[in-house]
Amino acid sequence: MLVDTHAHLDAHAFGADRNEVIERAWTAGLGAIISVGGDIKSSREVIALAQAHPGVYATVGIHPHEASHAELNALLELEHLAGDRDVVAIGEIGLDFHYDFSPPAVQEKCFVAQLELARRVNKPVVIHDREAHAKTLAILRDWLGTTPGRAVPGVLHCFSGDREMAEQAMQMGFYLSFGGPITFRNARRLQELVRALPLERILVETDCPYLAPHPHRGKRNEPAYVRLVALQLAALKGLSLEEVASVTTANAQRLFGLGTLELVRPWLARHEE
Repeated sequence: MLVDTHAHLDAHAFGADRNEVIERAWTAGLGAIISVGGDIKSSREVIALAQAHPGVYATVGIHPHEASHAELNALLELEHLAGDRDVVAIGEIGLDFHYDFSPPAVQEKCFVAQLELARRVNKPVVIHDREAHAKTLAILRDWLGTTPGRAVPGVLHCFSGDREMAEQAMQMGFYLSFGGPITFRNARRLQELVRALPLERILVETDCPYLAPHPHRGKRNEPAYVRLVALQLAALKGLSLEEVASVTTANAQRLFGLGTLELVRPWLARHEE
């Protein structure tokens, strides 16, 4: 059993066959899909998907690209949405200095505000970090200084930092999540990093519909392909797929507060029909 810890099921790319995509995930052996919000609209949409599909869970948040639109009313709405029983985290939130969709100072303000929201509602965070490694770590370190007691503060999704950053993040209690890029033939640096990290701190994801793993690279990604990520992780570490599935699923359960019943909900739903 596997968990896709980062999917965008609300994406337009799934508009024509979303239900079939979700059903293929259960057939492929997934126990849960975490569908991630990136603004108020998508946060509402992923909650609706979670309510309609047993085994799908939601996160709510404002992506750094959307930070310029995060007015006070948006943050208040986000706090309201975070109270839904299917919401398991705040995210994806963070910093993206690769693009210029929102000024860095505005991104930082929005990031800090949502970290404070996560502290108030006592939920973990899903972090987006692109070309903002040092600032992301500094903000997270400051936040954790005022957020005592949370053993698992969150995950750095689609991790792109180096070994030093990984060590610092793990020392703070974060998981590191990896997706399709670890299957790319030219991703030797990333693959070496994955080999060096403890499996007990790793999650698997697709970030679908983006970053499809080999041999689907360049095509639409979907949650069922997280199995290909897990297979590559197993190969890199010299482990069986079953070992990787067992440990990464337990990691996801711990981070998102999912019990065994939550992971078998898709199976139960199919057998009740």
